[in-house]
Amino acid sequence: METLIESTAKFKLAGQVEEVKAVFEKELRARLSLIKVASPLFVARNSGLNDDLNGIEKAVSFQLNNEEQQIVHSLAKWKRWYLKELKAPIGKGIVTNMLAIRADEVLSPIHSHLVDQWDWEKPILKENRTLETLIDYGTDVFEALKTTEEYYARIEDVATTLPKQLKVIHTEDLLKQFPELTPKEREHAIAKKFGAVLLIGIGGKLSNGERHDLRAPDYDDWTTKDQFGRPGLNADLLVWDTIRKSSLEISSMGVRVCEEVLVKQLKELRSEDRLSLPFHKDVLAGRLPYTIGGGIGQSRVAMFVTKRKDIKEVQANIRV
Repeated sequence: METLIESTAKFKLAGQVEEVKAVFEKELRARLSLIKVASPLFVARNSGLNDDLNGIEKAVSFQLNNEEQQIVHSLAKWKRWYLKELKAPIGKGIVTNMLAIRADEVLSPIHSHLVDQWDWEKPILKENRTLETLIDYGTDVFEALKTTEEYYARIEDVATTLPKQLKVIHTEDLLKQFPELTPKEREHAIAKKFGAVLLIGIGGKLSNGERHDLRAPDYDDWTTKDQFGRPGLNADLLVWDTIRKSSLEISSMGVRVCEEVLVKQLKELRSEDRLSLPFHKDVLAGRLPYTIGGGIGQSRVAMFVTKRKDIKEVQANIRV
């Protein structure tokens, strides 16, 4: 049975989590010029709108009006479609509170079957589908997190842990720096060294023939090469978690696929059958805006800023 002190501590933490989320969202919206919108909990399976993540996770599904629906994994593709519906101008974007169920998730102190994140997206010009654009937006997300951590540190009289600047590094350069380590071990090593890292190039093949990690082929661009021949216009924002003594992925983001890249990446992963789906047809026909966007874990931001070991401490209490 919980003591009164334990119950009071839990209630206090719940208030801190609420405040941390409010501060971060305010910072994110201001820095990225985003408006808040409502989002769907499920989408039709045959719409092509659901996020296929690494391509192996099975979505939770059910029947509605004789059509199979899927609980969303994320809103990576839906946001791009919705920006078209809103006729959003260049420079203005959207953000939503996304709730998802990832039934195949392997549970850990940082993973849950329930996924809560800020999903954001902005239209950009085709000529701005560049590495520079990605780094600019990745830096904005980092600065929002840093401001949130500084705010929490002031009101709770605790130390901050984030560095003054964000380190930007490509997965290819990370491989060369730590060739003997696995991809996850490389993330731990680089995050520990710099405190916060924007890791570019998630999904494309590296010089050793392997991929740093998997990415679905139909939202992030992970094949377009930079001036040094390194593939990928997408990234993960990693921070060093001083409580768990390991890296913590706060956000995944990317410049979204254009017509040519969509076809190229689907072919590379032998998923050309998706080209017949409504979303993919819209991309190929140029009916959707060129965009950049990402997802930011709400519970992960909360556990990082409040220095908690387990996501269960800051997330909705679900019994399984």
